[in-house]
Amino acid sequence: MADSPKLQPPQILQVLQALKQASHDLQAHPSLPADDPNSAAIKALLELHTESDAILSDDPNLSSLSHHLTDLKNLVDSLRNTKRGLSLLSFLSRRVSAHSVSRIAGSIESEIQKWIDRESLGDLSRALREPIRDDDEELVKLLIQFEERVSLGFNRELQDLVLRFRVFSSLESILCDPKCSKRIREHSAFAIAALIRFNKDVFVGQVLMGPTICALTSMASANSIQVLCSLIRSIKSPIVDEIESNGEIPKIISFLNSQDLQMRVLAMDCVLEIGYFGRKEAVEAMLKEGIIKKLVELQRSELGGDLIDLGRRSEEEGEESHPFASCVARFAVQLEVGEGLRQRERRAFKQGILQRVREASISDAEAATIVAEVLWGSSP
Repeated sequence: MADSPKLQPPQILQVLQALKQASHDLQAHPSLPADDPNSAAIKALLELHTESDAILSDDPNLSSLSHHLTDLKNLVDSLRNTKRGLSLLSFLSRRVSAHSVSRIAGSIESEIQKWIDRESLGDLSRALREPIRDDDEELVKLLIQFEERVSLGFNRELQDLVLRFRVFSSLESILCDPKCSKRIREHSAFAIAALIRFNKDVFVGQVLMGPTICALTSMASANSIQVLCSLIRSIKSPIVDEIESNGEIPKIISFLNSQDLQMRVLAMDCVLEIGYFGRKEAVEAMLKEGIIKKLVELQRSELGGDLIDLGRRSEEEGEESHPFASCVARFAVQLEVGEGLRQRERRAFKQGILQRVREASISDAEAATIVAEVLWGSSP
């Protein structure tokens, strides 16, 4: 008899995805065959077990999955051969069996996810080593899948795979490679930010010691600045220290002059995050670069205004049409309530902000309005 053709990885994945879904359904509705001989989830799982025998026997990484499926089949066969009773003991026995079915189904789902993760990260690792190609779609797809997977939350086995395949280093290399397309570099940046959220303790050191920060500011795109904001929120003061020591603050403030509105808005968000987490040196660097003068200009523009007047409109309308409303006071509040400054430093910076507001304003009325907002929005 001729051997059956060997399934290719996409076909294997399709079968395993079906097994995983059936296992998930069984955990959600662990109906016992003794109570429901036609349980759809169990029937589907056992049928898929039969169909997947060839797959499981060919891949040693699926041996544990094969054992779990066999255990489930044996348990179901045992339950089908057990007479249904009405006694308390029979009821308790069925409840214990229901728990066993659900537990085995959970193990099946977990083993399948491990296999999918191993194959997916292997594919991603290989693709990242040859990123320059005519068609970016496949690599973008893999990067999006990876970002979505790690965004589901921490998983020890997944982290081990990320470290084994040196995914972070590969992502960083792509991010820093100007020969790669902007789209690939941006999706690599999103994946790096997702890894930091996945487990900051493991990956933060690579961000702080590597070229990620400089690469993001050098790209100077809305997406790269969005990622930088995300990293600041995740890593807090340590990354702001690196931003300041690397001399990146002038570049970030210069993005407030961009012709692209989205870029200006994201640069504003970045400035506010630096103000919240930044220590004295970072705040001084922003003031030295004329951040208050720039914020006064933005607040004076058509996209600015003050929140008191805008409060008469809906909050959503104000945020969308006036993203720089009361931006000077918002910056001052970030310094006041943030984590990076001592109390005496907060007081000194507030006085410096008020002085710079008066110098940058084009009229006494404008100065009075902004000064009042700064004083009203922060503590005395």
